[in-house]
Amino acid sequence: MSINDNVTRRRLLKTAGGLALVSGLSAPSVLLAQSSDVIRFGHLTPRTGFLGPLGEYGVMAADLAVEEINAAGGVMGRKLELLKEDSVNPQTASTKAERMIERDKVACIIGEISSASVLTIAQVAQRNKTLYINTGGNADSVRGADCKRYMFHVESQNSMYVKSVGRSFLKEGLVKGKKWYSLTADYAFGHDLLRVAKRFMEGNGGQFAGDDLVPTDATDFSAYLLKIRDAKPDLVVINLSGNQITNFLKQYAEFGLTFPVAGFGFDTALAWAAGKGNFVGTWPVVWHHLLDTPGTKKFVAAFTKKYGKPPENQAWGDYMALKIIAQSMNELKSADSTKMVEHFEKGAKFDLLKTREGYFRASDHQLMHEMYAITALPADKVKNQWDIFTSSGPVPGPDESLEVIAATKEENSCTFPT
Repeated sequence: MSINDNVTRRRLLKTAGGLALVSGLSAPSVLLAQSSDVIRFGHLTPRTGFLGPLGEYGVMAADLAVEEINAAGGVMGRKLELLKEDSVNPQTASTKAERMIERDKVACIIGEISSASVLTIAQVAQRNKTLYINTGGNADSVRGADCKRYMFHVESQNSMYVKSVGRSFLKEGLVKGKKWYSLTADYAFGHDLLRVAKRFMEGNGGQFAGDDLVPTDATDFSAYLLKIRDAKPDLVVINLSGNQITNFLKQYAEFGLTFPVAGFGFDTALAWAAGKGNFVGTWPVVWHHLLDTPGTKKFVAAFTKKYGKPPENQAWGDYMALKIIAQSMNELKSADSTKMVEHFEKGAKFDLLKTREGYFRASDHQLMHEMYAITALPADKVKNQWDIFTSSGPVPGPDESLEVIAATKEENSCTFPT
């Protein structure tokens, strides 16, 4: 290398370093952001705390999706790189989203499970006009009063969970004239879900014998179990979140209570963690590994080969979000977030590994798709640690609109900020 080459190289590095200092970036970030052969997406989800076990499934599925997308030619011929961070809590999620957009120049952000963190990420995405797809936050409010033009939802809203499994409760005579006892996670998701559950119960002639808000760090449910025993409800409704559901089901079995159990929100990983005999009741899910469709079979086979266990429904959400974004960018030949928003709002259809294609509803950006009600198998019918439930058919049925289980405008109105 010549002296002039050395001088030129030093000047270039000095210039890059100066730019980094001004913008708060490291020199490698500046250089990487300018690379034309790589496109970067951000992924934020809880990887610690009570939602951590579900977040890890999302991360595994996201990694698999990236591998498959790159093997098929990438995004617009560019290699997809996924920046993954533990979102931790709403404030940290917001900070990391800002950094991903401003420093790392991601084309979009996907992920999350906590509805509170969904909102803080969405605020950053909206401010920066960057696409964000929520893969795990259920609260109706982020599709309603807190909706954002640049936020879309692969995960179902609470209304969809309640209305889909509610059909099973109505069919079994567990609503009209009955009394429920509910335990609800004491944060944004739980508060929203309890509101929707009460609307369903009151609208169908039932009532609550009790409803307790449970701190998200609670691990001992004995006090609640005593209250349930004394109330003698017709149904115990568990609106907890993350590994709290697993802990409750284990303690419920140990306590020897026999009241029917159900819930309005669920992840199959929690059933697996509870295990046969402990996992009981009927629960709603957005997807499960036993669906008999070509897309599901292919996804389950690939995930199981890579990780030695089947995917659960949080894995489905993160996997689908990446596939939807990659497909759309390739079709549009653009990663521009505003163009992506317009594409989704025009009713683009997507294969969701189910029997029907889905689409984002323009009015609130909720993905319209089929759901399922799963029911625990009796312990003596369980053949392995994964296949421990039976499933309803798709909800809505084949002759119904996908939107019949979603919140109506009267129930949950969205006005996008300008």
